[in-house]
Amino acid sequence: MKTRQDAWSHEDDVLLAETVLTHIKEGSTQLKAFDEVGDALNRTSAACGFRWNAVVRQKYLKQIDSAKRERKERKRALSASYFSQARIGKTESPSRTFYQTATVDGGAVTLESIIGQLKQLAQTEPASSRLELENKQLRAQLEEKTAKLNELETKLQRNKQEHSMIEEDYQSLISIMNRARRLAILEEDEHDHPAFRMDANGNLEKLSK
Repeated sequence: MKTRQDAWSHEDDVLLAETVLTHIKEGSTQLKAFDEVGDALNRTSAACGFRWNAVVRQKYLKQIDSAKRERKERKRALSASYFSQARIGKTESPSRTFYQTATVDGGAVTLESIIGQLKQLAQTEPASSRLELENKQLRAQLEEKTAKLNELETKLQRNKQEHSMIEEDYQSLISIMNRARRLAILEEDEHDHPAFRMDANGNLEKLSK
């Protein structure tokens, strides 16, 4: 069971990108690429797909276009070879035509392999459409999460401002209370101040209230 959940390294991203590009060039599906990378990194295919669509894919847009062009060129070359074999079949026996070989990308291929490649390319289109749909869904989820995060940050800033205002009001109230307490103490001191008078012998005596 694949349970690896640690952070992706630069080397992991490079391996993911190179594997996906190779599968695109060869007319394979990105799902197979995700399976291959998942086996190599002990991660799930879904985790590899999410990493590709959310992070890595944007860094390799030019390479993806180049890989797609190369795939189309291979497809055209296979088609040309197929029709060439068909023309040969008009003048040669069917058994010889079936095993006739042509050179594509430096290697010899039979008519059987050409037909197999064409079938594989035909199966690639639905998978590509499904990946595009998954990519749009992931982008929509990412935009939704980003908007939610911005909303929470706005609320946090508003709460900080309100807290600051409450703190200022509290300090003002404490200052007023301290001032009132000091005034009360001064008034008590003035009321409690004793009165004296001097007697005939020059001594001070305290006057009763």
